[in-house]
Amino acid sequence: MRERVEVSSGLRLRRWTPADAGAVLAAFAEPVMSRQSAEPVVTLPAARRWLASRTEQWDAGAGFAFAVVDGADVVLGHVAVGSVDRRHGTGWVSYWTTAAARGRGVASGGCRAVAAWAFEDAGLFRLELGHRVDNPASCAVARAAGFAVEGVQRRKLEYDGVRYDVELHARLATDSGSGGGGPAEAGGGGPVRSVPAP
Repeated sequence: MRERVEVSSGLRLRRWTPADAGAVLAAFAEPVMSRQSAEPVVTLPAARRWLASRTEQWDAGAGFAFAVVDGADVVLGHVAVGSVDRRHGTGWVSYWTTAAARGRGVASGGCRAVAAWAFEDAGLFRLELGHRVDNPASCAVARAAGFAVEGVQRRKLEYDGVRYDVELHARLATDSGSGGGGPAEAGGGGPVRSVPAP
């Protein structure tokens, strides 16, 4: 399986490395990121544990996480396919971006690229993702990445004593554009191209 995927000119996915600990810590310093990890990532050792967990999941075939980086290898975000079920060919897509990268197509481009990678490299058939219904930005990312709305999971998540509905999206390997072209490319990012691993 490829460990690097070109998303567009100047934007690519690559596996996380231990050298990314500082970038991970900086990303998680933003308060909105507190819900993106089971363990708070507020120290360098916690960032290293977060990265080690991504490596363990990859090595076990249970999940595949990528840093989204620019041409200078600066971390702009994260995309992943987790909860991989080989029997049914399914996975769960997640993503986040750094504050400086928001609104630049990083999340939608990364999502499109990781979906194409999951279908082509990991051999999955169905990818799902979800977001709180009060998060229109995440909904826009999902739609731009070719994930169709399938419904609402009522009061699925609880944060600080408040329950939230989650809108479920999915994308199939047979959907138009799932190989990196077609209508799912709307919103920027261009076609996905392979980049050989170092």
